[in-house]
Amino acid sequence: MKFFLINQNKSERITRLIISIFLLPAPLVYGCNEFSIVQSVVGGVLAFNALSGMCVIYRFFGTNTCNI
Repeated sequence: MKFFLINQNKSERITRLIISIFLLPAPLVYGCNEFSIVQSVVGGVLAFNALSGMCVIYRFFGTNTCNI
């Protein structure tokens, strides 16, 4: 069983990457409070999804938005 299957289309990956670029530096901009750290973690998850092309939630529900 392959673990890293691409299940996102290109436009979705680009959108997730753009959102993660804004969320990752939140602790640097807003200071190290709980909310900014959560924003940074969410940004990291979105960056992983965008770079790998695999969304774990999509895989759990059996959804595939990739055209391949």
